[in-house]
Amino acid sequence: MPSSRHRLFRAGFTAIAALGADRWLAPLARGRGVILTFHHVRPEPPEPFAPNALLSITPAFLDRTLTRLSDRGFEIVGLDAIPERLADPAPRRPFAVLTFDDGYRDNVVFAQPVLARHGAPWTLFVTGDFADQRGRLWWIELERAVACLDRVSLSSGLDCPARTIAEKSAAFDAAYRVLRAGPEEVLLDEIAELCRRAGFNPGTVAAELCLTWDELRALARDPAVTLGAHTLSHPMLAKHDPAFARREIVESRARIEAETGRSVRHLSYPVGDPTSAGPRDFALARDLSFTTAVTTRPGHLFADHAGHPHALPRVSVNGLHQTEAALASLLSGVPFLAWNRGRRLNVG
Repeated sequence: MPSSRHRLFRAGFTAIAALGADRWLAPLARGRGVILTFHHVRPEPPEPFAPNALLSITPAFLDRTLTRLSDRGFEIVGLDAIPERLADPAPRRPFAVLTFDDGYRDNVVFAQPVLARHGAPWTLFVTGDFADQRGRLWWIELERAVACLDRVSLSSGLDCPARTIAEKSAAFDAAYRVLRAGPEEVLLDEIAELCRRAGFNPGTVAAELCLTWDELRALARDPAVTLGAHTLSHPMLAKHDPAFARREIVESRARIEAETGRSVRHLSYPVGDPTSAGPRDFALARDLSFTTAVTTRPGHLFADHAGHPHALPRVSVNGLHQTEAALASLLSGVPFLAWNRGRRLNVG
């Protein structure tokens, strides 16, 4: 069930479309281009309890997204093209970049055929531990544990019933909020304990959902695909000391290059919001000579971003809003005029 926040988003998208603001405000709001974020692409409808449904779209909606990009005059380019596009004193048509985080197998099974049909280049950001089939996709573990349990309790004192769909949704939201606010070590330990109570071992989801190194080597032969680094273990970098953050980034790139033979020039910060990646991490990416690094701060790209290529915003294609109105609004940039309070940069 969508939260009140997502119901508000839906109403906003509908209003923007009804007013035609996605067209008449687009020249002001859109900037030079946009980087789109995807996670899962799969045809199955979500379960009744699916708090991570926002991370999954259907292949049909991916196809509609690519069609709408073409209809709105966007040119789909790879991440390598961004610095030149942002520095160009005479902007051409708006551009779009397609990025997929984490390295899910469904990106190859369901997304790649759609992308190939449109002749679209795309980037897959790979997490090393997920490719090793042992990483902790803790947000999925939390969802699966809550789905199995009748009660969710944490050492912090949180104790929530979880019998009905509504109770499970509330329990997931409460646990997520408490755990995200604290140290990542506590988050991982608490969710591991919930997994064990629910009857499954933590750290087993990656083998089910993520591409192996063999599969990534096969994918790397596709010239339309750029492989990017998404760290070794998918940590919220800002919650860790500089040596840990540097090691996660450096070893992630080295592992991908060694396994696939492809050069890695781009980085995606895990989670990517201000609590997970900040100025220190942006400086690390710069000092390690990445061409670009992307966040999950929302927004389109403007010429000013040429000076901040290691803190680039992205627009998430949200599984809870797979509508024409939402898509038109997001591609226009109009929702982000208010979101960023008129600021074109969001790099703090």
